[in-house]
Amino acid sequence: MIEFKNVSFKYANADSGSLQNISLRVRKGECVLLCGQSGCGKTTLTRLINGLIPHYYEGELSGEVVVGGLDVRDIELYDTARIVGSVFQNPRSQFFCVDTTGEIAFGCENLGLPPDEIEERVKLSSREMGAINLLGRSIFQLSGGEKQKIACASVSAMRPEVFVLDEPTSNLDINAIHDLKETIRLWKKEGKTIIIAEHRLYWLTELCDRVIYLRNGEIECDMPMREFCRITPEGLRKLSLRTRSLKELCYRKVSSQAGEYLTLQNYRYSYRGSMPPVLDIQEAVLPKKGVIAIIGNNGAGKSTLSKCLCGLQKRFGGHCRCGSAVYSRRQMLKKSYLVMQDVNHQLFCESVEEELRLGMDGADEKELVRVMDSLELTALKERHPMSLSGGQKQRVAIASALLAGKEFLVFDEPTSGLDFYHMERTAKLLFSLGREKTVLIITHDPELIVRCCDYVLHMEWGGVKEQYQLNEAGLLKLRYFFENGERKRISVE
Repeated sequence: MIEFKNVSFKYANADSGSLQNISLRVRKGECVLLCGQSGCGKTTLTRLINGLIPHYYEGELSGEVVVGGLDVRDIELYDTARIVGSVFQNPRSQFFCVDTTGEIAFGCENLGLPPDEIEERVKLSSREMGAINLLGRSIFQLSGGEKQKIACASVSAMRPEVFVLDEPTSNLDINAIHDLKETIRLWKKEGKTIIIAEHRLYWLTELCDRVIYLRNGEIECDMPMREFCRITPEGLRKLSLRTRSLKELCYRKVSSQAGEYLTLQNYRYSYRGSMPPVLDIQEAVLPKKGVIAIIGNNGAGKSTLSKCLCGLQKRFGGHCRCGSAVYSRRQMLKKSYLVMQDVNHQLFCESVEEELRLGMDGADEKELVRVMDSLELTALKERHPMSLSGGQKQRVAIASALLAGKEFLVFDEPTSGLDFYHMERTAKLLFSLGREKTVLIITHDPELIVRCCDYVLHMEWGGVKEQYQLNEAGLLKLRYFFENGERKRISVE
């Protein structure tokens, strides 16, 4: 179905090649996992399969890429789209409509399908993804995970022969991951060929038939999944790969806190026209100077809470109390820094180094060097931020936050797109930062939580379901949530 013959590719204006001498075959009906460190070439390989290289991304391409018996260089991109359906790491980059139903139908309309069939496909694909409750919604009012669901549903509705998924779970909660797993099982039963580039491995061991490990643009390992599952946890870490099982999550004893607390009062917010409110917290008491994980299903209100906490929502009237001090929205705006879920919104400069200097409080050159070294950005400091991989962009945004000198730091999915090695380095930085500042992390990444967080705030339906310290008992609660989620699937007759 897919064949690479001695393929090498270097992006235009890049110093070195992204892929070097790649040769592989993927049989029809195979489900293949692509893994490796951030920047190893996974995304580039997927772009060759779906034809974005060479028809959209320019560069030097040698060798031959054949999909469905056709060379991707010889057919137009719209013809490739009939064979290959793609779900990108950032779902916003593939949206064309402003409403969810129109977005799911868009690809089918471009295929020229009859209206009745399009309507049936929209219902079926949204049901498969557990997204029936998202139909008829504005794209702009969805959470990151809900947008990813719509992206998956829109591709599924086209029923291509090949599915390419690039970090599909980067913003998904455990329920959405379960829905995605069931959808992939269905695609496999239908004989579809599936390529998944992913860092989070714990949901894939039962799905994938084969694992291809890339390093520095080359295939280092190509093995059946049963062989991959025999690699020890220590061996996975040496390969910079994440855990295969949530049962391997370990308890890290947290240091005792100083006793200061942060109280959020009357945190209530509604988007225009939305009822009930998407955020409704009368009071939540959190430790100050620590690292707090904010967890919950997609749409629970986590991102809205982060924007209100940082003073970014103008029609929000709650306040934050710390000891005898009460901070208004405007004061929190000055004291806080938010790293957004989609970091492309906050990358402005011509080089990585300029980007990091932009928000620096003062001119501490030593701290700039230390942060760049810690996040392995020194070699990238002259690169344009928008030329980086998703994981590299994420590290630039994190570095900007660390250098901003703010009292409250909020990270919305800071490890989406990061491999084990860079996730662990980021966790160490966040943990050390939490000894001096208040750090809140909105995340679906349990591996990050156990490595750097002291406390967990669990949200549901815009409110606080429970909150607890991350001790041994807390770890059991955390593990249960990430293994089981909160299954509230909506059935439609």
